[in-house]
Amino acid sequence: MSVTENVMTDKPGANKPAANKHSAVVTLPSDTQVQITREFAASADLVYRAWTTPELIKRWWAGDQGEVVSIEVDLRVGGTWRYVMTAHGGFEVAFHGEYREIVPNARLVHTDVFEPMPDHPALTTVSFTEADGRTTVTLLTDHLTKEDRDAHVESGMETGVQSSLDHLEEIVLALA
Repeated sequence: MSVTENVMTDKPGANKPAANKHSAVVTLPSDTQVQITREFAASADLVYRAWTTPELIKRWWAGDQGEVVSIEVDLRVGGTWRYVMTAHGGFEVAFHGEYREIVPNARLVHTDVFEPMPDHPALTTVSFTEADGRTTVTLLTDHLTKEDRDAHVESGMETGVQSSLDHLEEIVLALA
């Protein structure tokens, strides 16, 4: 995954990898935020559909990290979502949240809770911006503290996010 210097600043001696159109770029806009940006060669409606349809989420969300075993999506303001995967190694990983704002094909705002750490919720805004038939997805996750943000970054999420978004790209290209 291409990572900007903002993420790399806490890693002495790290070099900034070159970005390309198929890599997610991770930045740290503030002491509590993680931003992930990735461009897809598909329209916003296709990317949004793959992002919000349980049968499609099941095919991309775990990336190469395991197998999705449960997806629940109640796509309405006040509705909830929950994703569960069995990771390689046999342990379960689960997240859930509540939708706060929904603008079809443009924006989702939801809470984000890693179930083993329920007292550390985050707020995630997902934007789908289309230009010339390509869609840029921007995820901005706002944590309660810098420590929560740093734990997110240090969790190995970069590898997982990249493989998940690679699978998402395959799905949206197949939908086109």
